Amino acid sequence: MKELTAEKDLEIRFSEVDMMGVVWHGSYATYLEDAREAFGAKYGLSYMKYIVEYTFAPIVELNFSYRKPLRYGMKPRVRITYRPSDAAKILFDYEIYNPEDGEVYLKAHSTQVFMDRDYHLLWESPAFYVEWKKQMGLL
Repeated sequence: MKELTAEKDLEIRFSEVDMMGVVWHGSYATYLEDAREAFGAKYGLSYMKYIVEYTFAPIVELNFSYRKPLRYGMKPRVRITYRPSDAAKILFDYEIYNPEDGEVYLKAHSTQVFMDRDYHLLWESPAFYVEWKKQMGLL
């Protein structure tokens, strides 16, 4: 099956680190959000697409596996990979790594589900998402 990935360069800012100069754990969620936005821009599955389709896609699971600390001034890259699923959910895997030598600092995974505008869980994938999967050669 076709693999869909996107990448986003990061620059660790002073506001993202703690007093040791190490990235504060809460900043990692923002880096993954940046990766999801890059993925959406590359593959036509942006957050605006959800809004236009009257659908929410909240994160219901977010797992981090920290390998090495990121520190102030570093310029890592985040790679996001879409994991196909038959269920009504969106699965992504992530790696934050050094683009110069490939050293991995973090691995992560997220799960998003679909909800309508009344906050009801959708048990089947919305039509626009099924169509997107067809266009991407995933169905």
